[in-house]
Amino acid sequence: MILVTGGCFQGKTVYACERFGIEREEAVDGAACPLEELYRTKLLYHFHEYIRRLMEAGQEFSLEKLRRENSEVVLVTNELGYGVVPVDRFDRAYREKTGRICCQVAKEATQVHRVVCGIGTVIKDG
Repeated sequence: MILVTGGCFQGKTVYACERFGIEREEAVDGAACPLEELYRTKLLYHFHEYIRRLMEAGQEFSLEKLRRENSEVVLVTNELGYGVVPVDRFDRAYREKTGRICCQVAKEATQVHRVVCGIGTVIKDG
């Protein structure tokens, strides 16, 4: 499992596809794909939106299931923990849950990359 993170519109998906040799057509959008697609795809971008959809559906993310069924997946996510704290209760819970899930994923991932202005920095390798 590989995690690619960074701010909004920083070129994370393009970076991940190029870095890991994945065609854009092989990647799926976490904001719109069927929820089970996470366990079949090579790369899922908008992972933060995937988490939002799980919460809205009343489902929990299972790192254990992901590790078991698709341990080679590349997850691309926005960093959400900076800036103004949302007024809306759900948005606060979503932001916190996303941060905690991404921390779990980063801990288990073989690699973690942070992308700024299209330039990736490896912050964990091995």
